Amino acid sequence: MLASPNSRLMRNISRIPVVNFRRKSSLKGYSANMELSITRPDDWHLHLRDGDVLNAVVPHSAHHFGRAIVMPNLKPPITTTAAAVAYREAILKSLPADSDFNPLMTLYLTDTTSPMEIKLARESQVVYGVKLYPAGATTNSQDGVTDLFGKCLPVLQEMVEHNMPLLVHGEVTNPEVDMFDREKVFIETVLRPLVQKFPCLKVVMEHVTTMDAVKFVESCTEGSVAATVTPQHLFLNRNSLFQGGLQPHNYCLPVLKREIHRQALVSAVTSGSKRFFLGTDSAPHDRRRKECSCGCAGIYNAPVALSVYAKVFEKENALDKLEAFTSFNGPDFYGLPRNNSKIKLSKTPWKVPESFSYASGDIVPMFAGEMLDWLPSPL
Repeated sequence: MLASPNSRLMRNISRIPVVNFRRKSSLKGYSANMELSITRPDDWHLHLRDGDVLNAVVPHSAHHFGRAIVMPNLKPPITTTAAAVAYREAILKSLPADSDFNPLMTLYLTDTTSPMEIKLARESQVVYGVKLYPAGATTNSQDGVTDLFGKCLPVLQEMVEHNMPLLVHGEVTNPEVDMFDREKVFIETVLRPLVQKFPCLKVVMEHVTTMDAVKFVESCTEGSVAATVTPQHLFLNRNSLFQGGLQPHNYCLPVLKREIHRQALVSAVTSGSKRFFLGTDSAPHDRRRKECSCGCAGIYNAPVALSVYAKVFEKENALDKLEAFTSFNGPDFYGLPRNNSKIKLSKTPWKVPESFSYASGDIVPMFAGEMLDWLPSPL
């Protein structure tokens, strides 16, 4: 039997010296009993879905993260403040009884979103961003924007007035553009002109995947443009889609890219730059919707995200920079206080469940059935 691509990737990662966070000034070699304590992280890009799936997945995020920016691409999408408030109530009702997890809501930008809706969103004190999906770019994006500069300029100006961030799915949808170039073309044709036209608009380029995106974010004014980075785009490259056969559970949008792009992302997040922060883009789908003739895009990584991020930073000998990426840069960009509580990451091998069952089926997580090195737990 062929080993899974995930197994081969895990075996190829060497154990290297790491920073011991109990004695930050000392450098130590690999220790099976090593632990580190970091400020409780937040997830600045999360899909929780609704209904039975929401009930099944929200405890995984709530266990690890203090807050999360919750994506609005439901059916129907969350296009109004009233709908965002109602969705937040549904999330809170699905949380474990002792959870203090705080969902931060977003609006789904459309061609007909009104400036007044932005004002209502800011006044609600529960909406923290507006999500730009180019129409047809990804899951449930059919109601997204068709002409940003032709139809959304008044809304964007209102967002500047209310300091409301625009959260961008950065891909063009032109079928003539190669799938692996959609992010690069989006930067040149949409994002760069947008930042030039609205220099005071706060923009988060979500789930960046390329060297081009890294260079663009680094070229912008710090504090005005930032980016979230997922565990899958830091750990996997596009070979992971095809090794040992087609791997539907490694299929996401934006799609995984070449190794040179993965390395650029790793260098960016482990550099200590304040422009990049944690956003899992955890996107659950029922197994039947992934393992089919036309599978859905999305990787369910909420149960393993912190373990994968820690592994990436360990491999780069940069565990001393992990806390800023997971816990400081995001709230600082959004102008929110950092969390007061802590979590513990232990160098304790643990096995990822093969799947998570819910009322209507089951969801396969990233690295299903694999062993991971870092085990997160609350303090």
